[in-house]
Amino acid sequence: MRLKISNNYSPNFSIPKRKNKIIKFIVIHYTGMKSESAAIKRLCDESKNVSAHYFIKKNGEIINLVPDLYVAWHAGKSKWLNYNSLNKSSIGIEIQNPGHENKYKNFSTKQLSSLKILLRTLIKKYKIDLKNILGHSDIAPERKKDPGEKFPWKNLANHKLAIWHSL
Repeated sequence: MRLKISNNYSPNFSIPKRKNKIIKFIVIHYTGMKSESAAIKRLCDESKNVSAHYFIKKNGEIINLVPDLYVAWHAGKSKWLNYNSLNKSSIGIEIQNPGHENKYKNFSTKQLSSLKILLRTLIKKYKIDLKNILGHSDIAPERKKDPGEKFPWKNLANHKLAIWHSL
């Protein structure tokens, strides 16, 4: 399957551009909103100070909201290993899902297919270590639950797109 991405740029990002080598992490989120249109509107609303690099719709369509070399505002107060404020060193991917507060659902097969293609592309392009494919809840555990327990980490690991620890 080929990667097809449309653009709907958000004004919410930091300047100047960063270098490829600064990108060390990918952070996966769910939107936590009932509709795709509401989520995109929020991610592109200047007054909200929130954005992500990519948005994956329920039908699998990928929308680029912030070019990779700009810092999107998706991680908030965050920490992983020796890194703080992961916005600076990560790419954020929002996946449409109503989340825990709005009848949390399984992610669609089309969303997951698109995510796998996008991850494969980004991992290769930025030489990202699989241990650095993270959920928002990993980097901000006191504040965030996403992408949540229905997110198929083991499936991604089986496709060599993340790691999975068996207990």
